[in-house]
Amino acid sequence: MQMASPASVVLRLMLEKGFVPSMNLLSLIVFHIVKTEIGTYLVSTYLYQVCDFYNSLNNTKAQRAILLKPDTLIFNLVLDACVRFKLCLKGLCLIELMSLTGTVADAHSIVIISLILEMNGLRDEMMELKCHIDGVSAAYVRHYRQFYDSLLSLHFKFNDIDAAAKLVLDMNSSHNCHSNLECRNHLQKPCYIAIGSPNLKNALKIHVEPELLQKDSVLKLEGREGLVLYKGGKLVLSNRALAKFIIGYKKDSKISELSKLLLSIQGEQYSVAGPSLSSDVISACIKMRWLESAHDILDDLEVVGSPIGPDMYTLLLSAYQKEGMQREAKALLKQMKKINLYKELSDDGIDIHTLYDENSNLVGKSDLSVALAQVLKDENQTDVPLVYNFNSSILFFCKARMMDDALRAYRRMCEMKIQPTNQTFAHLVRGYYSLGMYREITYLWGDIKRFMKNSHLAVDRDLYELLLLNFIQGGYFERVMEVIGHMNDRNMYTDKLMYKSEFLRLHKNLYRSLKASDTRTEAQSKRLEHVQEFRKWAGID
Repeated sequence: MQMASPASVVLRLMLEKGFVPSMNLLSLIVFHIVKTEIGTYLVSTYLYQVCDFYNSLNNTKAQRAILLKPDTLIFNLVLDACVRFKLCLKGLCLIELMSLTGTVADAHSIVIISLILEMNGLRDEMMELKCHIDGVSAAYVRHYRQFYDSLLSLHFKFNDIDAAAKLVLDMNSSHNCHSNLECRNHLQKPCYIAIGSPNLKNALKIHVEPELLQKDSVLKLEGREGLVLYKGGKLVLSNRALAKFIIGYKKDSKISELSKLLLSIQGEQYSVAGPSLSSDVISACIKMRWLESAHDILDDLEVVGSPIGPDMYTLLLSAYQKEGMQREAKALLKQMKKINLYKELSDDGIDIHTLYDENSNLVGKSDLSVALAQVLKDENQTDVPLVYNFNSSILFFCKARMMDDALRAYRRMCEMKIQPTNQTFAHLVRGYYSLGMYREITYLWGDIKRFMKNSHLAVDRDLYELLLLNFIQGGYFERVMEVIGHMNDRNMYTDKLMYKSEFLRLHKNLYRSLKASDTRTEAQSKRLEHVQEFRKWAGID
C-alpha cells in the first residue's frame, strides 16, 4: 500500500473539518496515490466524498463551493488508474460522478472514458460519443486512435461485423469535414452524451469537449495498440483486426462482403499490409486450410479486375494438390490458363512438389496467419456475444427502474445457459439500490454464490464492495460479514474506514446498549451477534 492508506486518511480527516486542498495540490497527491490499485480505490472513495460535499454546498449557493469542485485533471488521473487496474464498475461510477458535478470531459477524458465503456460493454454510449469524435479535425485523429480501437473492439464483441466494417471506412474519411463550416459550428456548441442509457429521458449526461487538449497535463496516455494503429497520418487496421474480420465474415458465410471490404481498405491503404493486403489475406486463408474461402476471394478480386499476382494462384493450386482435392485443382488450373497463367501445365501434369516448394516459404512467413491462429485461440476464452446484448438490456431496465423487466432478462439469460458476468450483477444491484430494495439484493447474493460454486464466476472487488455497501445500508449484517469473509479469503483489501463511516452514518446506535441476555428472539440474538462482529471488525467502540 506504500503511503496510500495514511495519505487518504489524512485527506478524509481534513474533509470532515470542511477542508479540501487546492486542486493543484490535490492533483499532485492523487497522481502519486493512484500508482497502486489500493490507492486507486481509496482516492475514488475520497473523490465521492468531496463531490458530495461540493454538491451539498452548491445546493446552498455557497461561494466557496466552486473552490472545492474536483477538476478534469483529477478525474482523468483516477479514471486512467481505473483502466490500468481494470476497475470497470468503479470507473463507470466516476464517469457518472463527473456528470453530477458538471465536470467537463476533455480530449484526454474522452479516450479514457471510451476504454471504461468498452470494459463495461456499453456500445450505445460509444456510438453516441462517436458522433462528436467524427467531427474533430484531422489534427486530432492520432489522439483518438484509442477511441476507434475501443469501439471496433466492442463491435466485434457484439458480433456486429457490418458495424465494424462501416467504422473502418468512417474513421478516416469523417475527419475531412473540418473545412465544412456547419461541422465546425456544431463542435463549438456544448456537447453532451448520456451515460448508462442514451434512450432514457432522465439519463445522466456528461459535457464533452472533443478538441480541448491540455498539452501540459501530467497525464500520459499509453493506450494499447490492438486493432487500430496510427501510420502515415492515417488510422489503419492491425493484423489482429484483419484476422477478426476474416473470422467474422467466414462464420457468417459472407466471404463476398469480406472481399468488398478488402478492396475498400486496400484502395485507401487502411491496413498495415498496404497494397499487398488481398494477397496476405489469401495466403493466410491457405495457411489455415480455408481453401474454399481463399478461392472465393480470388474469384471476387478477379471479377472486379483487381490485380493478383500469379503466386497466389500457384499457392492455392499447390494447397489443393497437397490436400488431395483434385477436382478443385483442375478447376483452378483451367481458370489460370484462361488468364494466361502456366499454359504449359496440363491438367494431369501438375508438378505438386515444385509448386509447393516454391510457395511454402510465402505461406509460412505470413504475420496475418499467426494473428488468425491467435484470435481463434482467444475466442475460445471470451464471453459469447449475447452476454453483451443481455447486459445492455438489463442496464437499460435498471436505469429506467423497470426491475421486473430486468429480472426477466436476467432469468432468460440463465435459461439460455449464458453465464452472467460481474457487470450483469452490478447492474441489478444498482437497480435494486435505486429503489431501496435491499432484500432483493440478498436474493441476488444467493445467485452469485451459486454461480461462484458451480460455474467458476470470479467476482471482482468492485462487485464485492457494491454488495457490502448495500448490505450495510439495508442492515443485513449477516450478509455483510459473509461478503467480508469472501474478500478476506481472496486477500482483497477492504476499506474499513469507509464501511465504518457508512455504519456510523446510518446505524450509529444500533444495539449499542443491548446485551445478548436481553434479546427476545433467536433472530434478534443472531442479528445482535452479527452487528457486534461488524463493530469489532471495523474498530467501532
